[in-house]
Amino acid sequence: MAKSIAVRWGALRPLKSLGLVSSLALSFGAFATGSAHAAAGGLDGAALSPLWALPFVGLLLSIAVLPLVAPSLWHHHYGKIAAAWALAFLGPFAVLHGPAAAFGEFVHAMALDYVPFVILIGALFVVAGGILVTGNLHGRPVVNVGILATGTVLASLIGTTGASMLLIRPLLRANDGRRHTVHVVVFFIFLVSNIGGALSPLGDPPLFLGYLRGVDFFWTTGHLLPETLVAAAALLGVFFLLDHRLYANDADFRGRFDPTPDTGRIGLAGGVNLALMLLVVLAVLGSGLWKPGISFDVFGTPVELQNLVRDLLLIAAALASLKLTAPAVRARNSFSWEPIAEVAKLFAGIFITIVPVIAMLKAAEHGPFAPLVAAVSGPDGQPVDALYFWATGLLSSFLDNAPTYLVFFNLAGGDAAHLMGDLGGTLAAISAGAVFMGANTYIGNAPNFMVKAIAESAGIRMPSFFGYMAWSFGILTPLFLVLTWLFFL
Repeated sequence: MAKSIAVRWGALRPLKSLGLVSSLALSFGAFATGSAHAAAGGLDGAALSPLWALPFVGLLLSIAVLPLVAPSLWHHHYGKIAAAWALAFLGPFAVLHGPAAAFGEFVHAMALDYVPFVILIGALFVVAGGILVTGNLHGRPVVNVGILATGTVLASLIGTTGASMLLIRPLLRANDGRRHTVHVVVFFIFLVSNIGGALSPLGDPPLFLGYLRGVDFFWTTGHLLPETLVAAAALLGVFFLLDHRLYANDADFRGRFDPTPDTGRIGLAGGVNLALMLLVVLAVLGSGLWKPGISFDVFGTPVELQNLVRDLLLIAAALASLKLTAPAVRARNSFSWEPIAEVAKLFAGIFITIVPVIAMLKAAEHGPFAPLVAAVSGPDGQPVDALYFWATGLLSSFLDNAPTYLVFFNLAGGDAAHLMGDLGGTLAAISAGAVFMGANTYIGNAPNFMVKAIAESAGIRMPSFFGYMAWSFGILTPLFLVLTWLFFL
């Protein structure tokens, strides 16, 4: 009983992750004189100095470098580091442009992007964390391909984080009697934690940000389906050939030691979460279809009714999952709040510091980032899809793919209707680059490191940061070159 109460009271713990948001809001809200004075989202990017991008760049470099060079410092203080970079933008901005303008930009970024983003990621994380796959199959090549293919499909339905957390442990159990298992986890990261999430806004955070900016829910389904099918089929084929060879070489090892004997069947516990996952999907889909034309003014930022209803339904689904799922199920899933707390804290800083960057990108050739516009454009000034695919992808490999998507989305004009129409190829290139190439490094997408940590806790000696890049460079780079030739030239 005490354990049950502790788990359910634990539902309040994600609110602590919003401490950064609350403290910043109080700091600037005390000076704001009213919503009428806060020109939320109205920055003139052409008039800004590129120095305003330094807090954003500093935060992304901190995310990429500090976990590698100072892991203890980062683990204990990443929230404070994110807050420091956010204040490095908001403080000087308030001095130069006035506290009311700073508060307006803060509210605009939080209400339109950050809060819906965290609510969706949190709901998927909580609901998927209540689904437990029981039993154990034998990790022969056909079974492994089946698990990877299933996870690739689920990634666009319940998110790359949800699918990764749901299936990584069953996959590890299936293969824990084999000598060679590193490749299984590496391909899982390629497919389930990244490429599989390309077909819906639920799949990967970059696409949900595009959805919040006006991209239709099913746009990526229609426009990235061929690219995703080619990438997934190629990787599953390569995996099967490699796994078949390594499985044959394991003949003298199999049967010596298997900590989780095969049961020959699998099952599910926490089935109520399947219904709650459907509620999440319908809530997100409904917010794009239902347009009542009603909005509420939040310190100068309009919040539309359909989006408010969506967020309330997502919160209700998460709370219902915590209430209805047996604590033992989450315990067996090794459910922890730390991953979602880290996402909430870091992205609070990202969404604040990216405000001036987006404004400067929207200014296009009239702003300080005009050379970047020229670098991904042809002589006629039109975007070159192949360059957008690789530029978005390479930055997504070493930064986080969600803010990288926003950077190039706005570099291409930031108008969702125009991008879905005349520039559909460019939007597809940006979306594919952000989602697919998040697999290039451990830091390209949030589930990558989570899967690595779970595999290592299961006794698998995963490659180092650069060792993993040797895998991705050798396997993914040729694939991405083929995709460029097939779809983006």
